[in-house]
Amino acid sequence: MRLKATSRLLAVIGDPVAHSLSPAMHNAAIAALGLDAVYVGVRATAATFASVVRGLLAAGGAVNVTVPFKRDAAELVAAPTDAVRRTGACNTLWGEPDGPAGDNTDVAGVGEAARTLLGSDEVERAVIVGTGGSARAAAVALAERWPGATVAIVSRDASRAAAFAAWAVTVGVRCGAPAEGPVDLIVNATPLGLRGDDPMPLDPAQLERYRPRAVLDLAYAKGGTELVRVARASGARAADGRGVLVTQGAAAFRHFFGVEPPIEVLRAAVEDALGP
Repeated sequence: MRLKATSRLLAVIGDPVAHSLSPAMHNAAIAALGLDAVYVGVRATAATFASVVRGLLAAGGAVNVTVPFKRDAAELVAAPTDAVRRTGACNTLWGEPDGPAGDNTDVAGVGEAARTLLGSDEVERAVIVGTGGSARAAAVALAERWPGATVAIVSRDASRAAAFAAWAVTVGVRCGAPAEGPVDLIVNATPLGLRGDDPMPLDPAQLERYRPRAVLDLAYAKGGTELVRVARASGARAADGRGVLVTQGAAAFRHFFGVEPPIEVLRAAVEDALGP
């Protein structure tokens, strides 16, 4: 897509950000609708994140946020949606630089992907791996869709897991200690799996103990993530984060442009990039 002098500039900000398919997805929808805009990836640091966001908003643009800045983004929002208020995390900002609106479209993305994966099945026991902004979105999404579910938090840092569980209870998530299987659903909300040389967020022995019926990996990678392949080999239903990416991206697009995005165009751009 060619940048014009009048083009509106939108971006996904993170560190790392080169892996993100948001530019390909949004630019495909922008081209399909003939909008005068361009969407890019921008790497920021903790020290520069806020100024990069405000600079893009001041130029009339809008912003998506990926790891590790989703909780930082929530602190910039003057007009948060309920999803931002509940999670304390934000992945979508638009509006005035000194008082932007913000949403956490990951909540809808995770909820829809989990529903698609499980169909009409109920979730009574779930495990979330991770304690960051994506994990907060996953916890709220599960509590909204299956309010009776007990959610266990798994982290390599026990103190972070305990702090996360204490927060989750305050927003209506029923938390319990990590349990032996069977569990209905595991959600990987860590960035592990984005690169081919990443370790798995759960090793095969842990998967065997949990014996999940379904595994949703919020990471995505060309050809699928290792966690998805191992989970499927064990007999579980499994999906990577491409469905979450499309759903949350469509919600962000509505905020950015005030029009309905072409969902199949978004989906096709992601599938073309990742393959089956």
